[in-house]
This record gives sequence, C-alpha cells and structure tokens, in this order.
Amino acid sequence: MHSTLQSRLDGSVLVSGDAGYDAARSVWNGMVDRRPRYIVQCTSDADVATAVRFAREHELDIGIRCGGHGIVGHAVPDDGLMIDLRRMGGVQVDAQRRRARVEGGALLGALDRASQPHGLATTAGNVSHTGVGGLTLGGGMGWLARQHGLSCDNVVGFDVVTAAGEAIHASAESHPELYWALRGGGGNFGVVTAFEFVLHPEPGQVTTVEVLVPLAEAAPAMRRWRDLSETAPRRATFNALIDGDVVSLGFVWVGEPVEGRTHADAVVDALAQPAGRRSRVDTMSYLELQSREDDAKGHAWRRYWKGHYFRALSDELIDALLERGGAYLPAASLQAYGGAIAEIADEATAFSRRDTAFEFVAASRWSDPREDEQRMSAARRYAGRLDPFASGAYVNVLGDDGPAGLRRAFPDAKLARLTTVKRAYDPDNVFHLNQNISPGA
Repeated sequence: MHSTLQSRLDGSVLVSGDAGYDAARSVWNGMVDRRPRYIVQCTSDADVATAVRFAREHELDIGIRCGGHGIVGHAVPDDGLMIDLRRMGGVQVDAQRRRARVEGGALLGALDRASQPHGLATTAGNVSHTGVGGLTLGGGMGWLARQHGLSCDNVVGFDVVTAAGEAIHASAESHPELYWALRGGGGNFGVVTAFEFVLHPEPGQVTTVEVLVPLAEAAPAMRRWRDLSETAPRRATFNALIDGDVVSLGFVWVGEPVEGRTHADAVVDALAQPAGRRSRVDTMSYLELQSREDDAKGHAWRRYWKGHYFRALSDELIDALLERGGAYLPAASLQAYGGAIAEIADEATAFSRRDTAFEFVAASRWSDPREDEQRMSAARRYAGRLDPFASGAYVNVLGDDGPAGLRRAFPDAKLARLTTVKRAYDPDNVFHLNQNISPGA
C-alpha cells in the first residue's frame, strides 16, 4: 500500500525505518512517542485530498501536523496516517491590499518575516515556531490582539479540504457557517490548506517592561499591577509570570517607543517599591519579540499544562495564585485580554469568552520521565485550586479535558451550532483527533 499511496502523490510518504521518519513524528511535547503507519508530506491541496481519501479507504485515523505544538499530540496518530503540512509553508504578502495568503503548514515566524518588511503585521501568537493553523483555528492570542483582534478575527478566507476529499473555500460569502466555525472552533472541520489574513500597519517597534518581586512580597505589587492594567492603552498587553520564588510583573508595548517608555516608567515607579527591586525596560523589534520565547531545546522537553480564563483578578484570586506550596510546581503565566478582542460581537465567531480579562496557564516542562506523574499532578492541583474563580478556558490550552473541557471553552448554544456544522461537513467524524466536537453530540 505504501507504493500505491506514493504513486498518487506529488509529495512523499514516510514509513517506519525511512530516513526522516522519527524527526517527522517528533512534536513539541516530548512525552508524545507514537508511530504513524504513514506520514504523508503534502505539497498541494491535491496531496491532502489524496491522503484523506486513502485514510478513509483503509480506515486509518488521521492526524494533521503543522507546528506540532498541541500539548496532547493529536497530530501523531498511532498506526494511523499523519498529514504533514510543513512543506506547504509559503506566505505571500500583497502589501497594497494589506493581505497575506498563508499556507496551512506555515509557522508564525514565516508570516511575521514576510509581512514586517512592508511595515505590516497581524496577530500571530508569541512563539515563532508555532503553527499558524492550530493557533488560528482555536482563536489565536498574541501581542497585537488587544489592538487588532485575535488571529481568527483577521481571517477573511480559508481553503479547506473536507472529509469527503473535496477542496472548498470558506468565507463570509461562501460556506458562511463553516467560516464561522473555523474562526475559533478548533481543528475539527477539515484540513485548512491556506488562510487569507488582513494585515495592519505595524512598523515593528516594541517596548517591554518587567519588575521582579519576591513571591513573599508579591500580593500588594500584583494588586497594583492589576489596577494599572484596567486602564492601560490597548498597545500595552499586561503580562505576569510566577516561577519559583519570583514574580515578574510588566507589559509588552507594540508601538511608538517614546510613548511606550513613558508607560513603562510609570509602571516601574508604581511597582519597584521598596527600593532595590529589580526592574528592566527593553526595546526591540517586533520580530525579536516574536522569537524571544522560542525554546532552543524544543521538542526534547516533556510538557504539561492546564489553563483558565478569568473575568477579573480579585484580591482573593491573587492570593490563591501566589499560594505556591509543594514540589514540582508549574510556572504560572497571565496575559491580558480586552481591547479589540472584547469589541467583536460574541456571536460573530465560534471563539467564545470575549469578556475574559486574563488568560492563565500553568505550564510544566521537564526531561526525566520518572517525574511525569508528579509534574502533571502538581499542575492539576495548582490549577484546580483556581477553578472557583474561572470563567472558562481557551480551546488551544485544553489538554486531556475531554467533553468537560469543551463545555468550558464554548457555551451550550455555540456547542450546538458547532455540532450542526460538524454534522454538515464531517458527519462520520473523520477528523476526530482534536478537541473533538462530535457530529452526534
């Protein structure tokens, strides 16, 4: 069957033992160690359609690989067929129209590098080696979201290969219900082989500020930081990191640097008391910002995370966040929403919880397999203590949550509408290796 499949493709097929097979099945979470029967390295929509039809003919599970950042590793189906889109990674920018056509296998760095020479950008995550596809289909938070909306809010068209192996285009005018579902509903409805994004004038100047506060002294400072975030200009995305016995409080400013420095100085003045607390204000390019969180060790780490949305950071929630007793604790991050995210009507897209004030993620990474259970249990316990304060969750941060996670990501009415779209475009649930919304839900 290997040769039969290869004969139908412009791309290539890898099987166990082939050069490149192990690299192709390796994803960002080193805990994922599965062995697909076939890895189809697609170079065209026709290849994707062929792979889908072949998998259906032979009753193989289908996983779809781009950046491979999904924490569960859905892209890697054991004894199934992986559709590897990374050879379809091109980005074409039309600077005059302020549009970018981005192939389904592109990474965020490719989108940023293609658009920035024109003084343009669109919301594109925080890590350059994330896949455009997975990020956007789940929503797509990033440093520009408070100014320009989420990644999914900036897509005006999707090229999709359906479960029937047909190539269609979804937009506000063509397949509008599928277009609605693809904007934040997760990777549940087809293989997106290209996105058309709106670009925005962004000359690429960035100011970042962080104030480091000892954990034991952090509660008053974090409350001041929260209060400052509530009136922050939308060019400022407030962020915090709790890791070990230190709390980092600050923001990222994308825009004119003199104004950014003025706001940075005000935050430092408010938080860097008593005197002697370490603070740092940096300027950099947008491209540097987008790659500063890249992980050189990458796919070697074992990883686990849990996440929440919060509508507000009450004093009680801040106290709970800073209660850090126990071993193997995850790092905890907060990133502010609001601005343009909240101004888009909730019913306009499948993405939900637009009244979120902060996204929270408790993330662990480690290298020793003997620590797996302790690390995961510690993350669950820490995030679990915050459940009473939560107002939902981001579908891209869901892990092993199952249907309960989907109910946190989407209200009942949206789940019902997403189920109807799933039934129309994938009635047999061919694409079920995702945060799955079943056609029979």
